[in-house]
Amino acid sequence: MENPLTEHSPAIDQQFIARQAIFSADRQTYAYELLYRDSASNFFPSHLTDDQATGRMFFDALLLHGIDKLTNNHRAFINLSTSGLILELPHLVSPKQAVIEIVERTDEVEKVCGYVEQMRNKGYIFALDDYDGDKKWQPLLSQVNYIKLEVEVPLMRTLLQVKRLKREYPHAKIVVERIEDYQTFTELVSVGVDLYQGYFFAKPEMMNLKNITPLKLVVIDLMKLVLRDSLDFSEVQSKVAKDISLSARVLKMANGACKSAKSSISSLSQAIIYLGEDLIRQFITVLALSELGQDKPSELTKLGLTRARFIADMLEEHGDEVMSTGYLVGLVSVLDAILDKSIAEICEEFLLSEECRSALLDHNGPIGKMLMLAKAIEVDDHELMIAAFLPQKPSFRHIGKTYVSALLYADDTLSFIS
Repeated sequence: MENPLTEHSPAIDQQFIARQAIFSADRQTYAYELLYRDSASNFFPSHLTDDQATGRMFFDALLLHGIDKLTNNHRAFINLSTSGLILELPHLVSPKQAVIEIVERTDEVEKVCGYVEQMRNKGYIFALDDYDGDKKWQPLLSQVNYIKLEVEVPLMRTLLQVKRLKREYPHAKIVVERIEDYQTFTELVSVGVDLYQGYFFAKPEMMNLKNITPLKLVVIDLMKLVLRDSLDFSEVQSKVAKDISLSARVLKMANGACKSAKSSISSLSQAIIYLGEDLIRQFITVLALSELGQDKPSELTKLGLTRARFIADMLEEHGDEVMSTGYLVGLVSVLDAILDKSIAEICEEFLLSEECRSALLDHNGPIGKMLMLAKAIEVDDHELMIAAFLPQKPSFRHIGKTYVSALLYADDTLSFIS
């Protein structure tokens, strides 16, 4: 039997993240620094600005795959540009998971200090990256939890800098980078360096991840919405529902809110409401920063939209709530092929409700039967179609008409967007 996900799946985009371990003095892994890459070459892409790299790091890696996966449940050190700080992008991740690195190219230091202070009050912690002794950093040194230095030649300069910083800023942990031999390591240990990073311990490890990118016109429309004084959640939901990439990330972001509320997700609108206006605005801003988007949407996206619309329309008599849940199930049903994860893993990661899980995993309930029916239609399996029928036994004519309508909806949506 032909598998529609195999038949229609395009080459999904690849994304690359380098991670480099940070060690304690006893050589135990303390954290990982996450570094944005745009190819398998393990170098920062020189054609990107700090703002673009920040946006892509947050949107591609952190919001889609999650910090825990990228760091094997260790804390993550994440570089953030000036704009990223001012836009308070760290709010998109948990303060328990990340150390926000203020990069050496940061300007507007006084303004940045104000935002750092605000975010510290919410539990976020910061590192000053590549500290060079410049007086402009003075206001930040008292606010950061980590001060990062590079090994200098001669080494004595670094040792003296460490001693001074330990004396003047005892609250901060000192991290030294670019350690390349055992002798350097032992001398740094002797002056009380707290954390260590460099090729002597481990080179940056490349991580090749699956990626799905949002559609340009959806991003533009969302940006128009956040420029208004008040955010219309129903309009946001409507736009997000047309893009699997955005839907996946919104669901992932809502995990934290749902965990703290001991709840689960059964619709996109519920996830968006959980996140609230501030986080949704910040999320959409990341889209603009990262300059993501594809001109040609994938067939897999079309398949997800078709299933979502078909399931929702077939369940119209069950009411809006069931239709919304059915639409979500249709979208999520193709994420296993996109992200190379099982549907069970996706249900767990996205905290989907029991109704969604049951429909996706076992084709139970009205929504599960409609998902089964959609899949049967895709492979022209008449026996499976009959097995999927509800007690009401809808007519083949009604099923066919609804499916064609769903196909047209997906075609029209993608045609309009692209």
